[in-house]
Amino acid sequence: MSVAMELSVGQVAERSGVAVSALHFYEAKGLIHSVRTAGNQRRYSRDTLRRIAVIRVAQRVGMPLATIREALDTLPD
Repeated sequence: MSVAMELSVGQVAERSGVAVSALHFYEAKGLIHSVRTAGNQRRYSRDTLRRIAVIRVAQRVGMPLATIREALDTLPD
């Protein structure tokens, strides 16, 4: 992932309207993925913002997180 394409956890939280703790939770559940910098900071690709939008809509209509993860796992990286 190129540096220009990477977003910090704070940037993703701000742009998506999701709390940092929710991002960490989504990552722990395998819904989103990050890479770590040399300083051990999370960095997300820009497509993570789209994934979060899908996750939030799916949650609003009552889909369980396991089902959301299964659906997201069918998408290409």
